[in-house]
Amino acid sequence: MDSVLRETSAIRERVEAVESRIRRAAERAGRRREEITLIAVTKKFPAPVIREAYDAGLRHFGENYVQEFEQKSPELSDLSGAIFHLIGRLQSNKARRAAALFQSIDAVDSARLATRLAQAGRSLEVMIEVKLSDEETKSGAAPEQLPEIIEALNRSANLKLLGLMTMPPWSEDPEISRPYFRKLRELARRYGLTGLSMGMSHDLEVGIEEGATHVRVGTALFGRRPKE
Repeated sequence: MDSVLRETSAIRERVEAVESRIRRAAERAGRRREEITLIAVTKKFPAPVIREAYDAGLRHFGENYVQEFEQKSPELSDLSGAIFHLIGRLQSNKARRAAALFQSIDAVDSARLATRLAQAGRSLEVMIEVKLSDEETKSGAAPEQLPEIIEALNRSANLKLLGLMTMPPWSEDPEISRPYFRKLRELARRYGLTGLSMGMSHDLEVGIEEGATHVRVGTALFGRRPKE
């Protein structure tokens, strides 16, 4: 019991620390804290950890894999007001399963996937993931594909397009992320979109300074992920 209490206390302290970083960054950028959604990235963490984060006040959670969250979901069905985001790459053949599990699909990367999600018939919020780096490990749509994907999403009455998401190349220097975040903001403005999911544990301040409406934070909240 003591170890459980210590871990719960640690998560609360980490949530407070991340919240403080978000508030300070928003203040520097002349923005309000309420404009920014904190998504707790819970990939590879078990359901009890998500419950502890919920008890600490978090309401948005990001998962990378449909199958992994499918196993956790039954233990979390009583978390009133919790919103689960799929932030990892989604194969079209898993679109229906994802639509049944998540309230938001934040990594749409093709018109085909948009159509499959629409066919699932559930009301979903969605974001388009855009690949802005040359890294082979990064996924997402090319900027020139955006008109086709946006058109496919807008044809569906049950899909609400919030904006764009990206993941820049990893670097310990958060400033390396800035030009990628700036480019995403420019793309969103070009297509009349307001949502920007960008910024993680190491570069969330830069994301907020560049207009992020969603930041995806894992390590700063939960520590290093359990080994696979």
